Amino acid sequence: MARKKIREYDSKRLLKEHLKRLANIDLQIRSAQVTESTDFTELTNQESWLSSTKLVVKPDMLFGKRGKSGLVSLKLDLAEVADFVKARLGTEVEMEGCRAPITTFIVEPFVPHDQEYYLSIVSDRLGCTISFSECGGIEIEENWDKVKTIFLPAEKSMTLEVCAPLIATLPLEVRAKIGNFIMGAFAVFQDLDFSFMEMNPFTLVEGEPFPLDMRGELDDTAAFKNFNKWGDIKFPLPFGRVLSPTENFINGLDEKTSASLKFTVLNPKGRIWTMVAGGGASVIYADTVGDLGYASELGNYAEYSGAPKEDEVLQYARVVIDCATADPDGRKRALLIGGGIANFTDVAATFNGIIRALREKETRLKSSRMHIYVRRGGPNYQTGLARMRALGEELGVPLEVYGPEATMTGICKRAIDCIMLPDA
Repeated sequence: MARKKIREYDSKRLLKEHLKRLANIDLQIRSAQVTESTDFTELTNQESWLSSTKLVVKPDMLFGKRGKSGLVSLKLDLAEVADFVKARLGTEVEMEGCRAPITTFIVEPFVPHDQEYYLSIVSDRLGCTISFSECGGIEIEENWDKVKTIFLPAEKSMTLEVCAPLIATLPLEVRAKIGNFIMGAFAVFQDLDFSFMEMNPFTLVEGEPFPLDMRGELDDTAAFKNFNKWGDIKFPLPFGRVLSPTENFINGLDEKTSASLKFTVLNPKGRIWTMVAGGGASVIYADTVGDLGYASELGNYAEYSGAPKEDEVLQYARVVIDCATADPDGRKRALLIGGGIANFTDVAATFNGIIRALREKETRLKSSRMHIYVRRGGPNYQTGLARMRALGEELGVPLEVYGPEATMTGICKRAIDCIMLPDA
């Protein structure tokens, strides 16, 4: 499961759309998203309620404690919302140890209320943990002893009986209503493959549940079956994380292909770089480098999988090699290529793209004193490995080639030993 945060705007949109379908609960949620490109006149034409009610505005940037940080404003008219946004749009703030500009806001009707409730649902391998409190709001952490929690195993269904311990102390006149809302939210959680859902707080408006503040995370590996249900969903980067130009380029390639192409720079001056096939193998390589005590030398995290085309691999490999060979300082470096044993990817075909990139970058590889280590198995791997050996001889670049008889952890150790040993 890959838990990806989504904006509050999308969390509420999905809850409203699907709670009606799954539980026949019609939430009266109304919200609008505001960014640098927003035209307030056009937005008001689309959402007429913006000009006829008092409003709430707050950043929608995947961080919490907005109220405690003075980033929420209440009871505004639309002109005041526009002024609030204009004064803060692009302004850097520091939250949870990260500093970055605010780029996105959510605007909603101001809802007067007295009671604030808390609800969260979190999934793990064995089931879901559901928590509820009658003391929600910004002081929830100070009142955590009042939170009631149950665990629902994956094989069990959510019923009012299961939900009963959470709502047992509620007044009778609201107990059933909130119980049904919890069950409905859980149905949405499961049907749309949420991995995390939190409403803090939600309240009752004319006796009906109304989420005031919400956070959500989706299992993005379930996108293939939720395409229509999720709609135009986007997974923003975590607050404070900004893609470099090279990362942005790879991200663009990834979005245009049915394969997977991932690349993150960890340390631009690192001496150990990877270009690994398969998510599991890429984690093993990165973890092994760290376990051996050289995490600070790991330049990147990279993973390609899903049988990318040769041209896609070529473009991908160019970026990795350019980053790995930048600013040579006279010290040896290592590039780890390959990965585990492929199930269906033609190893020779994907290696063709890498070989073309290595041939193009011959001068950079030599000037950076790059040592290349190749390890791979799977369909047509013998041909791919033979081509890699021939390339090493052609370029005159240190290039060691291994098949599945060698371990991935052993390859990492061999590469580290080589580049860390002083020259003779």
